[in-house]
Amino acid sequence: MKISWLGHSAFRVETGNAVVLIDPFLKGNPTFEASGLTWDGVTAGVTHVVVTHGHGDHVGDTVEISTKTGAKVITNYDLCMWLAKQGVTAFDPMNTGGTTDQGDFKVTLVRADHSAALVEMDVGFPLGSSNGVVLTPKDGPVLLHMGDTDVFSDMGLINTLWAPQIGIVPIGDRFTMGARTAAYACKTYFNFKTVIPCHYGTFPIIAPNADAFVAEAKGQNVVVPKVGAAFTV
Repeated sequence: MKISWLGHSAFRVETGNAVVLIDPFLKGNPTFEASGLTWDGVTAGVTHVVVTHGHGDHVGDTVEISTKTGAKVITNYDLCMWLAKQGVTAFDPMNTGGTTDQGDFKVTLVRADHSAALVEMDVGFPLGSSNGVVLTPKDGPVLLHMGDTDVFSDMGLINTLWAPQIGIVPIGDRFTMGARTAAYACKTYFNFKTVIPCHYGTFPIIAPNADAFVAEAKGQNVVVPKVGAAFTV
């Protein structure tokens, strides 16, 4: 499995013949726009787009990516139906607790504690639930992208049921877990082999870097990614 961070909570994951973009907030993402990466470059070959919840900094460029590339959009039912009205024609709706088989990998939506209204586009009500996403490839480690969330004790159930080896963890504080809470969640409820922090450094009101999380998560294998630099797990 090859993983590339695209800034904020956006990731490109390559497994088998699949190329998956998770929470593809690219245009308007200061971290992505300062990276030197190109929109066409990171969306090339994309087969699937997975969205954790309905906030604009996670829905991002989903509609444009799907309509231009034909990539299948996978997200909760309510958000999926709204995206269909925006022009998405390839989609696979789900809901919390469900699993869908995408061929090279399976997707499971799990719980996250967060809100989900697309206020950036004047949708003043939640578009379904806020979720974490478990990607289970045919061949490779199980990945959990937590989405935006606080810590909650039922994270232990996610670990028991899915045993994710790779954890993508929000650490920016204010809107998600901060360094201390995120490190506690990783140490207490999971047995990750690799922990990848996200949701920081994008805007001034969240944590500017991952330094505090790295210090709090001592003993964990934390990989602080460089934007656009792919690494293999």
